[in-house]
Amino acid sequence: MAVVHTGMVDLQVNGEGAKAFVARPDDDAQHPGLVLIQEYWGLEPHIKDIAQKLALEGFVTLVPDLYHGKVATEPDDAGKLIMTVVGNMERALGEIQGAINVLKEQSSVEPKKVGIIGFCMGGLLTFKIAEISQDIAAAVPFYGVMYQPTPESVANLQAPVLAFYGSQDSYTPPEYIQHINDVYKGAGKDYEGIVYNAGHAFVNPTHGAGVEDAARDAWPKAIAFLKRHLGQ
Repeated sequence: MAVVHTGMVDLQVNGEGAKAFVARPDDDAQHPGLVLIQEYWGLEPHIKDIAQKLALEGFVTLVPDLYHGKVATEPDDAGKLIMTVVGNMERALGEIQGAINVLKEQSSVEPKKVGIIGFCMGGLLTFKIAEISQDIAAAVPFYGVMYQPTPESVANLQAPVLAFYGSQDSYTPPEYIQHINDVYKGAGKDYEGIVYNAGHAFVNPTHGAGVEDAARDAWPKAIAFLKRHLGQ
C-alpha cells in the first residue's frame, strides 16, 4: 500500500516566514514536483487532502500557505483574505516561485521543471505564475477567478495549459471563459479549456458546491495531463 509523508517546510522568501505544506511519496525514488495553490479558504483540510492524493499519484507536492496560518470558515472571512493576496500579487507570486525553488532543490524531484495546479483563487494564481515563470512544465487551473489575460501577458508563457471551468460559475462567467480561450488561441499557446455543467468549486464537496460527476471526470484528465508533461 502506498504511503505518503506530510509536513511543513520553510520557503525562505519575502522575509516573513512563509511556509508550505508538503506531501510526498514516502520512498527513495525520484518523482515530479508539483505546486498546488489553495482556494480562497486557505490551507484547509480539503486542500491538504488534495495534496495527499497528488502524492499518491507520484508527485512531490508543495502547497504554499499564502494566508500565513489563517484559514477561513465563512465566505465573508475568505473574501477578506483573498483580497490580501490579490491586492499584493507580487508577494503571492514570489511565495509560489519560492515553493517552485524548494522543489527544484530536492534531490528526489526530477525533472527540475515542475507542474502547477490550483483551484479558485489558486486557479487565478496558476494562470499568473505560468505567465512569468520559466520553471513551469505544465499548468492546470481550475475555475480561476478574476483572470483576464492579454496577448502581452501571455506572450512569454511556455507551459501547456489545461483549464477547467463550470458553465454556471458566476465568478468565471462564460464571457470570461471565451476571452481566455480567444487570447490563448490567438497567441498560439498550447491550451485546452474544458467546461462542465457545474458552478464554481465543483471539485470541493466540503462547502456545498461540489458536483460529483464533473469532479470525477476532471480529476483523471488533470492527472494524465500532468504526468504526460512532467515525464512520469
